[in-house]
Amino acid sequence: MNNSISTQLFYHPLAQELFLPVGALLGAVVLGLVLRSVLLRLLGASARETESELQRALWRYGRGPLSLLLPLVLVRILAGFVPLPLPEEALAILREALNVATILALGWTAIRSTSVLKVVVLRRYRLDVQDNLEARKIHTQMDIIIKIIVFLIVLIVVSMVLMSFDGFRSLGTSLLASAGLAGLVLGFAAQRSLGNLLAGIQIALSQPIRIDDVVIVEGEWGRIEEITLTYVVVAIWDKRRMILPISYFIEQPFQNWTRSTAEILGTVFFYVDYTVSVDVLREELHRILKESRYWDGKGWALQVTNATDRALELRALMSAPNSPDAWELRCEVREKLLAFIQREYPESLPRIRAEAQMSDSR
Repeated sequence: MNNSISTQLFYHPLAQELFLPVGALLGAVVLGLVLRSVLLRLLGASARETESELQRALWRYGRGPLSLLLPLVLVRILAGFVPLPLPEEALAILREALNVATILALGWTAIRSTSVLKVVVLRRYRLDVQDNLEARKIHTQMDIIIKIIVFLIVLIVVSMVLMSFDGFRSLGTSLLASAGLAGLVLGFAAQRSLGNLLAGIQIALSQPIRIDDVVIVEGEWGRIEEITLTYVVVAIWDKRRMILPISYFIEQPFQNWTRSTAEILGTVFFYVDYTVSVDVLREELHRILKESRYWDGKGWALQVTNATDRALELRALMSAPNSPDAWELRCEVREKLLAFIQREYPESLPRIRAEAQMSDSR
């Protein structure tokens, strides 16, 4: 019974008319997937042989979009030569679905292409080197520019998808014509987001901050870890993360220790007795700095910066190539110079003097 029904369905005139075009379209899908696999294998093999970052990026970011884009392109080409014997309404639905899928595939491909562009541009600018000022500048610009491009691509894709449907197009036209108060409300609601977007563009151009900059914000020391279109992530020294709106770095004052160079001066304060020999401490400081791997050899000093009724205030000044090295150098100088004073001049540590007067008892 089931075999006879299947035979009748197979020999049905509509089934026979659909067999060839549907088979051809399915073949186009299979051919597109095969072409995608061949292209990816060739790119992967070439990337392993030549160690090309561009080819590796194409292989990494092109796998997904090619799986959708190549079959769709072949189906659209073949659909013009193989008409489907379906009602006009069904054909219209299929055409709209094919158009939407093609728009989404092209948008996905464009978004992934921005990642390839980022790899190509940034491959010459490494952040893991000592002098990475130019690299941080380019990384910051590329991060923000890529995010803006992706935002525009998504906006264009969504608009094109909505315009593909007559119902949504007419609805959009009527909403635009009768915007009135709703337009004002939406504009007011989007004001903050647009302000952040403009602040992101301003930061990309003027660059008050860059990726990996050392900053002091809200009394915290940290590094700029991520810059998006709406917020900035600051990695605090104790592994915390501070999330700030991007407009903060346009509207609020903050310290940037690596704005023009990573070099920095470190200071250490000591409080010693008046009997200490400043020249001896100065020589010992110089010896400690010359033996330290954190000192860049560009500058140092030991000065008496204050004198109170109980002790002298000494300031040790030293230069370092960057703020992490400056922190390590300050700790090293503080420990070693204090140990020298305790070992060689223990009597020069701060002391409280008092005089006792004996009363004459009679």
